[in-house]
Amino acid sequence: MTGLRVVPTRRHGRERLYVCLPDGGNVAWYDRETARVNLLREDREGDVLEALGPFLTGPVTVGPPPVPTPAELARLTLHPDDDLAPNRPGEALLVALEREPGPAHRLRPDPRRRALAAEQTVGTALDRLDGAGWRTLHSVPLPGGDRLHHLLIGPGGLFAVHTLPARRQRVRIDGPLVAPGRREPLPLLRRVRADADRASHALTAEVHAVLVLVEPAQVSVEQPPRSVRVLTDGDLPGLARLGGTLKPADVEALHAMARDRGTWAHV
Repeated sequence: MTGLRVVPTRRHGRERLYVCLPDGGNVAWYDRETARVNLLREDREGDVLEALGPFLTGPVTVGPPPVPTPAELARLTLHPDDDLAPNRPGEALLVALEREPGPAHRLRPDPRRRALAAEQTVGTALDRLDGAGWRTLHSVPLPGGDRLHHLLIGPGGLFAVHTLPARRQRVRIDGPLVAPGRREPLPLLRRVRADADRASHALTAEVHAVLVLVEPAQVSVEQPPRSVRVLTDGDLPGLARLGGTLKPADVEALHAMARDRGTWAHV
């Protein structure tokens, strides 16, 4: 027995296996795409290869990581439980539905499932921006039970993205008020702005507030909202054209900070 455990992760279609000590610290990781075992502790090479044995399907290269950046080093020091990067779109809703699925038969669909589908739609669209130098975190927990649905970091800056399911509904926006369908208007944009402000405080950088309406039939704006960008899910690919704000190194450094659960503990 090596005392090591293997923790698989998958992000943006890339699979890695982290080899961890009992206290959660990383000693190595295996990148399937490059067939390379990257060692952080050369004295544990034998133990690492033994732990990875069931997962290796062919010859691999073994050695120290190839010139890690400060952002990569910060990420590798994270305990797996504190790393938010593996969160799936709608992670909090997925967990809630697993714990309390609700009755099998009900007159109306569970609204959590509509919200989940909307977050998954937006999350998938944001993840596709990865090739243009953007990084996305999903379901970022905030104190008090709140959360950021998505945090987008890239050349165009930082964006706290809130998702609203609006399939086949007309959405009316009047200042801070948002009314999907026939529902009463709610000051949703105040919450979206407040969440972005909390993210700005946590990351010590300007975070822009974004509300994304998913599959609305029509959007009418009676009074333009202040300091909140309102988009539909079809508009998201256009974010890739934004630039001139952050350099690639800044994007990676902010992503490394944001993925640490501790960053959000006191906002």
